[in-house]
Amino acid sequence: DGKPTSDKHGQVRLRHGDEEVRQTQSPFALYPGEKLFSKVSPLQVVAPLTSIKLRAIRDFDDHHAGDEWLFHGPGTYIPRVEITVVEVVRATIIKPNEALRLKALKEFTDSSGVERATGEEWLIREAGAYTPAVEEKIVQTVAGVVLTPKKALQLEASRTFTDYHGIERKAGEQWLITNAQTELHIPDVFERVVGEVSITTLSSRQYAIVLDPISEATGKPQLGLRELRK
Repeated sequence: DGKPTSDKHGQVRLRHGDEEVRQTQSPFALYPGEKLFSKVSPLQVVAPLTSIKLRAIRDFDDHHAGDEWLFHGPGTYIPRVEITVVEVVRATIIKPNEALRLKALKEFTDSSGVERATGEEWLIREAGAYTPAVEEKIVQTVAGVVLTPKKALQLEASRTFTDYHGIERKAGEQWLITNAQTELHIPDVFERVVGEVSITTLSSRQYAIVLDPISEATGKPQLGLRELRK
């Protein structure tokens, strides 16, 4: 009921080593043995696009000691003795034509419902504010490359994966992304940019010989072949 209890000698019982957070209430006096842990402090106001990272220092409710989670703003954080504030986390703004590269610090299910393995990396492509979960780490911001009718992008797969356009790429495979496919390309986590490729223009009095031309049917190089283009 919030009232102190006394032992048989009339001394107020103390919970030695414990702490207590007191909020709005009537003025009170400290009983013998009680001490203020710190001066009276204002409640922490969490601004929009800001969160605070919390950590449980003892078991309580559905949390276990060591658990971490975020308290998202805007709002006022009410402290508890079972919780410590680790740090303030500010949202990262993803601009148009950019993506945010993330890495999983441990196994978890992300905000999109996708299960992530420890060390896995992926991109967040949606423009707007993004606050990483406690299980995520921001690796870098990835800028998109604008493609024109006269410029393409040569890419190489660092491992076998399915790209953003739904095409399976084998480790070490190289390919072009052209303006006909997309006007802007953001390199995925398993794509290495080899370089930009400029279009080759031939006049009516010129020709070119292409070695190992790409097959239109398979999209793969035809090794050992030559093709005359004019």
